[in-house]
Amino acid sequence: MKEINVTTSFTIFDNLKELPEDIQNLMNQAVEIRKKAYAPYSHFRVGAALLLDNGKIITGSNQENAAYPSGLCAERTAIFYAGSAYPEAKILKMAITAASDNNQTQAPIPPCGSCRQSIAEYEIKQESPIEIYFMGEIGEIYKSESLKNLLPLMFDKKFL
Repeated sequence: MKEINVTTSFTIFDNLKELPEDIQNLMNQAVEIRKKAYAPYSHFRVGAALLLDNGKIITGSNQENAAYPSGLCAERTAIFYAGSAYPEAKILKMAITAASDNNQTQAPIPPCGSCRQSIAEYEIKQESPIEIYFMGEIGEIYKSESLKNLLPLMFDKKFL
């Protein structure tokens, strides 16, 4: 029998003002699109903003549906649009923010499992890491240098 240890590392910023200026801008765009989320069932709004290597910024918000599996998270809304509109572009950075209509979210909210798997696909496809910054409505922002910190044992095309 063997044992493996998996460790992850994150940089933690106390607030938006601590972020580099380009990331503040990216996160502010995620906040603005978060406000446009369609979340009549969960009342949990998520916004994502991606910076592509061509300089474009793509945003997305969660879009819910009465048939719950038919909705789509903000991260996947943005990443799938980027892949469709700019298939040759690499995603350099991603900013994610979440807020509840019912209470103030103070803890950083990471991507869900389905979003992690979708981000992993693009990180593998482009053969370079995606910096991911995530926060709640207020408070600390976590930075991951790669999706591998959030999903260290990824399922990818090498298993197929």
